[in-house]
Amino acid sequence: MTADDRTPPADDDVKAKFREALEAKKGRRGEDHLDAGQQPVHAHGPVEAKRTFRRKTG
Repeated sequence: MTADDRTPPADDDVKAKFREALEAKKGRRGEDHLDAGQQPVHAHGPVEAKRTFRRKTG
């Protein structure tokens, strides 16, 4: 391995920063929504009329 094959130190620094950011992201935990209660059964209410599709003519 020669000196030309090595990556510059700047690349190692960038990789270290990304690795550190990834570890910080993995360290965060989402909160459980235990106090949310039941979900609504019908989110948008009943449908007024069934949609009808008509074939175009002409």
